[in-house]
Amino acid sequence: MKRTVRGMGLLSLMIAGAVAAQGTSPSRDGQALIVTASNTTHNQLMIYSMAGTLLEQLPTGGAGGVSGNAGGIAQNSERLAVVNFGSGNVSIFGKDPAHTSLRYEKLVPALTNPVSVAFGNDHLYILTASYIESHRINRYGVESTADGEAKLVIGDGSAAQVGALRGQLVISEKSNAIETVSLDGQGAVIGSTTQVANIPANVNAPFGLATRGNDAYVTIAHANEISLVRNNAVLTVTGSGTQSAPCWVTLDGPFLFSSNSPSKSVSRYAVYGEKIIQDAAVVASFNGNPTDITYRKDLAAVIDANGSVSHVSIFNVDEDGSFTLKGLTTINSTTTNGIAIVRADHDSY
Repeated sequence: MKRTVRGMGLLSLMIAGAVAAQGTSPSRDGQALIVTASNTTHNQLMIYSMAGTLLEQLPTGGAGGVSGNAGGIAQNSERLAVVNFGSGNVSIFGKDPAHTSLRYEKLVPALTNPVSVAFGNDHLYILTASYIESHRINRYGVESTADGEAKLVIGDGSAAQVGALRGQLVISEKSNAIETVSLDGQGAVIGSTTQVANIPANVNAPFGLATRGNDAYVTIAHANEISLVRNNAVLTVTGSGTQSAPCWVTLDGPFLFSSNSPSKSVSRYAVYGEKIIQDAAVVASFNGNPTDITYRKDLAAVIDANGSVSHVSIFNVDEDGSFTLKGLTTINSTTTNGIAIVRADHDSY
């Protein structure tokens, strides 16, 4: 198999020497950090306070350039991963024990250009334009060499997002594929990717997804639908009502939130069992088109873009799932990609 971007060793060493000594200051408000990526040629991890103040920019050591994806940044209790589409690798940042600072660790090469990342089962999973691969995490960090890989069902460059389930991964490709791949007992990718059953006849561009346990909530953006995938089959499909093209979703507790790009909004759904029920068509509106969303406990953050700028909006979320704007920042670029909340309360991610 041709591996197009493995020859990055010398560059990785050079970058490591340039950025390893850099790290973030603790969260200025003692609550959380909001992180996104510039996604430019010289990719930067951009770190904001809850008020939307830029605290620091850390080089990822790679080149950006990804679009039409979600999960460009992933986190677990110890680390943050950021895709570098243009240079074909993923940057790993470590968190301190207080979860209030970040420090560059290493570059992990990918089989081809990475678009989305996810943590789970003591592994980092990297979705590229045409492959899914797994990298074990040991006491020294994320291993550079993949311990499992599989070609995507379509693999035409339309890959959008990967998420971890129990014993398998779920993947969306915008060329109308929702697929899974099995994991072995250690969490490594094994076997081949397989398209899930009962995909709706009107399927049109699966985009974003959110996972929990055995359940994956996958948007079918151009059909204005959100689907529930469980045990390799679509069980339920719910329409997005007045809001067009639910693109990216995030999940915590009883609520699923979708960012609806052309409608410039976020919708709220209640999810339980096999039910997906929209109980608020609009909980937040934006001047631009939302491109990614994240939600953890009582905090949410959304990226939107319009004209020549993008925005990061930060919200408090109450027990009823209502959004209250807490912070807002404007970035003089529309390439900004990925969003994550680094909390200081030692929650697992």
